[in-house]
Amino acid sequence: MKKSAIALALSVAGLFLSGCNDKEASQANSAAKATAATEASASATNEAKAGQFADFSAAFIESLWQVAPTWALYSGYHKYDGILEVPDDANRQKTLDFVARQRANLTAFDVKSLPTSEQIDYRLIENLLNNFEWEITRFKSWQWDPSGYNVSGGFAQIINEEFAPLDERLRSVIARLESVPAYYVAARANIANPTLEHTELALLQNQGAFSVFNDELAAKVAASGLTDAEKALFSSRFEAAKAAVTEHITWLEAQVATLKKDGARDFRIGEALYEEKFALDIQSGMTAKALYEKASADMARVHGEMARITTELWGKYFEEPMPEDKKLATRMLIDKLSSKHVARDKFVDEVRAQIPELVKFVNEKKLITLDPAKPLVVRETPEYMRGYAGASISAPGPYDKGGNTYYNVTPLDGMSDESAESYLREYNHWILQVLNIHEAIPGHYTQLVYSNESPSLVKSLFGNGAMVEGWAVYTERMMLEEGYGNFEPEMWLMYYKWNLRVIANTMLDYSIQVKGMNEAEAMKLMTEEAFQQEAEAQGKWRRATLSQVQLTSYYAGYREIYDFREELKAKDPAQFDLRAFHERFLSFGSAPVKYIRELMLK
Repeated sequence: MKKSAIALALSVAGLFLSGCNDKEASQANSAAKATAATEASASATNEAKAGQFADFSAAFIESLWQVAPTWALYSGYHKYDGILEVPDDANRQKTLDFVARQRANLTAFDVKSLPTSEQIDYRLIENLLNNFEWEITRFKSWQWDPSGYNVSGGFAQIINEEFAPLDERLRSVIARLESVPAYYVAARANIANPTLEHTELALLQNQGAFSVFNDELAAKVAASGLTDAEKALFSSRFEAAKAAVTEHITWLEAQVATLKKDGARDFRIGEALYEEKFALDIQSGMTAKALYEKASADMARVHGEMARITTELWGKYFEEPMPEDKKLATRMLIDKLSSKHVARDKFVDEVRAQIPELVKFVNEKKLITLDPAKPLVVRETPEYMRGYAGASISAPGPYDKGGNTYYNVTPLDGMSDESAESYLREYNHWILQVLNIHEAIPGHYTQLVYSNESPSLVKSLFGNGAMVEGWAVYTERMMLEEGYGNFEPEMWLMYYKWNLRVIANTMLDYSIQVKGMNEAEAMKLMTEEAFQQEAEAQGKWRRATLSQVQLTSYYAGYREIYDFREELKAKDPAQFDLRAFHERFLSFGSAPVKYIRELMLK
């Protein structure tokens, strides 16, 4: 860079000198030298700043945890565990002040002078700050989404994760309990013109708070090594916290009744906000509308693959001739195959039993290195987390790498017989295996373990959702390509059915939030075009009313990852190593795929 800057300065001087007298030439030459010296000095300064960026990143993260202590807790950083931030005006202003201060610090660096890896960290921090400001000043979900207010998760994290001696963790619980009443007072002051859907979710999840604030916690304190004074303080704050939750639940019940009676705000956010949120959350370099159009075209391609497999399998399962309507025939075959599923009371057990089989396959095929010191724990989804997704991963943060990774699976005991059967047909013998690949191995669980090992805390902490979800979707297809399921056509048919969910997710989310799709139209898309069971489609409709953009992350990230892998394979098929690709790709943490691609190509 130094050489380029000096050459540019002298070149400009040469053009200027061609029309000057000796005195002017002398002055111009001096000016050129001064310009070159200035440029060289600036370049040296940029190089020095590049060396300082790591220090800035570390200071940024420490400052962030001071304004977001609960996020720090979930990330495994426990310095501020005793702080429960009260979501009032002062807290929001504190966050905006943080954004302004850190943005000034960030823009002091010349991003182009930084090494490529640090340029990505720069963009991730920049995007995070923009997102904070946008959420508070533009999106304002803190006003209309009551489900954003629930203290249970932080307490459960402290109580259940053994990152420190129990007495030390209980002292954090006591300190944190102090702010619970003020937290819910602030929440009710914030909420204005809420949606019915988010209010109902808030009610459900806050009712689940008593699975955390329960007699078992009180018994742990009573049996602990805390002093009598500490135990007395716990008791008074514990009772006050339970009373605050109870009061909030009563208030939410009244809100739900009023909203049902008088009408509520539409949960749809509209095109402008949707595109803004998509740009901040997905970071794909593509508009939401463009991704929607790409997904629509991909759906037709997958329908063709499913029709081909249906034709191949038809005689194995039916005696009557195959209908001319290919979608009808495919649906009939899927319905036939879907009757093969686990018993409802064995659902969680079956998930637990499949994990070792996936580990064995990945190891035998040498697809990626798995760390046996970081086991995956399958558990029933805690009550305070239920009502959103049937299966999910709860992973430790990069500060708590030794913590457990939980695979949360919701049992079906709360469903009617009819709903349970529909759900089990959706997650039948084949699709349950694909689900476990996605959520566990080598999907989310594996990616998050690798993310925690990234040398860049920024990439690990401020992960890109499209990369995270895209990796999980990518592994589904990769595993089948490598022979999981023995290339059984039934498995491939069900994989394509599952893959249609990913495609339909994008179409559904955009159509509902932007194009005004109603429930009947959404159900038709999912059941007729994506071959989903009624219960699964109803659950997805509910999810699409409670979130925005996130459902598009699966397809966006998957296409970017798969297409990048195929690009590298095409360049040198003989030398391409799948495990090396996987481990190199995951070594950059949870950065957006476009940035990982840039790093790997360099």
